[in-house]
Amino acid sequence: PIRRGSDGFEEAKPMAEIYGQALEANGYTVDRTAIGIGARKVSAPALESGQFDLKPEYIGSGLAFYDPGAQTGDPMVNRAALQAVLSGKGGGITVLQFSPAADQNAFVVRKETADQYKLTKMSDLTAVAGKLKFGVATDCPTNPVCGKALKDAYGIDVANATLLSACDTPMVQALKGGTIDVGELCSTQPDIAVNGWVVLDDDKHTQPADNIAPLVRNDLLAKLADKQGFENILNAVSAAMDTATLTDLGKQIAVDNKDIAAVATAWLQSKSLAQ
Repeated sequence: PIRRGSDGFEEAKPMAEIYGQALEANGYTVDRTAIGIGARKVSAPALESGQFDLKPEYIGSGLAFYDPGAQTGDPMVNRAALQAVLSGKGGGITVLQFSPAADQNAFVVRKETADQYKLTKMSDLTAVAGKLKFGVATDCPTNPVCGKALKDAYGIDVANATLLSACDTPMVQALKGGTIDVGELCSTQPDIAVNGWVVLDDDKHTQPADNIAPLVRNDLLAKLADKQGFENILNAVSAAMDTATLTDLGKQIAVDNKDIAAVATAWLQSKSLAQ
């Protein structure tokens, strides 16, 4: 079986499911055990060690994990640099084609907070950070595109921030309930629109281009009877996904409470990528 894994946040799980169902539709057997295994500091070494074979990756943040500061706003540059790094990891890992769909880290405030402090961009936070309660991802203090980026670009220290799952219900509930005033969410997260929250513009451009691409272990590719056909299946899925669709799929799951597998199946069928 093809052992699939993913990071722990909510959007990574349906992408892993979509890639997996596309493989199943083409005769492959898929193991779902490692989906949602944890943050990148967990999922990356698990992939390298062979605990699973395939995961969707956000290539800018993935590159920053391995080579802090190398990430850029150009997905082609990020993919090439990430491939250079991963060629030497775990016996070799291949970065397949990236999708038009992208999802950046986004810092979000309630509308009343934005109105009170006249917040439209991240640099507006600098002068009022001491008056606000921040909620950030559990890995933010050590993540170069989170804690370090906020400190270097905006002078914001997350040492006393509340650590929560970034693109998940706990962060949403904390922001909704007023436990925090500024929350780190995913830019495609449907809760933002549903609640009328304000995404602060990253005016210092700290966040990389985070298009999605499958990472596949080379030892798996070497075992396949049709390596090119396998890659073509995954690349076709990536090519068909865009940011607006990714946002809508997230809404169906998180807001409309639809089953992840059912949402994945419906989308694949709509694109003739599964029967």
